[in-house]
Amino acid sequence: MTVRRALPLLAAAAVLLTGCAGQSPPPHDPPAGPQLPPAGGQLDYQLGGAYDPPDGVDIVVRDRAAASVDDLYSVCYVNGFQTQPGELDAWPDDLLLRDDDGEPVIDPDWPDEVILDTRKADEIAKIVGPWIRDCASDGFDAVEFDNLDTYTRTDGALTRDDALDLATLLVDTAHDVGLAAGQKNAAEDASLLHSRAGFDFAVVEECAAYEECSAYTEVYGDHVLVIEYTDNLPRPWDEVCADPETPASVVLRDRDLVTPDDSAYVFETCG
Repeated sequence: MTVRRALPLLAAAAVLLTGCAGQSPPPHDPPAGPQLPPAGGQLDYQLGGAYDPPDGVDIVVRDRAAASVDDLYSVCYVNGFQTQPGELDAWPDDLLLRDDDGEPVIDPDWPDEVILDTRKADEIAKIVGPWIRDCASDGFDAVEFDNLDTYTRTDGALTRDDALDLATLLVDTAHDVGLAAGQKNAAEDASLLHSRAGFDFAVVEECAAYEECSAYTEVYGDHVLVIEYTDNLPRPWDEVCADPETPASVVLRDRDLVTPDDSAYVFETCG
């Protein structure tokens, strides 16, 4: 909370009085909007645990439960379309997608995450909204929303429009508190997510491995942050770096995104 001092208030009153006397008050600059990640900035992706970023890093992505990084462009990870591991009890039963037997629908690739019923976008946004506002309060510059493509794993129970409705609410909340909003993956929906939901940039996994980076750069230009993984790299890393289709903000990480004190830790950039 900003503490308003007495002198600025008196000065403001003086300006108001002079305006009443026939002099126009000085113009005010419009409030600054969300700031995009630095184009071509070096990226670190730290969802497996926070640590001091390596030298040269300009952009760091961390979970919403972690702290932002002073003097670096910090992106806050929010899982807005599925439950986070260990947080199922935080969600009302009626916001969980259920199958014909009334059982919660679990993401087939993430057995500890239950899919949210995005047909109830307003109710979900009431829970996720405070997380977004916390990201802003904690000093993050942007937020990335994961699992935008969850609807593709529900056998038609959820639709793209359901996802877009919720995404729009979440992006609006981010913008309202001064955060840029990052689209996570979902290459096939990039254009719609940008034009209809209002996303500002993209955070994508393995677009070089799957040869789909252009699906994002055609929409977001230089503001595409890429994470490739060592266990699914179909060509040498130097070839990935040399490929003109590969965005400049790209990092090679281990699949579990472990911290540097783990022997499995990998962090490589193209710089």
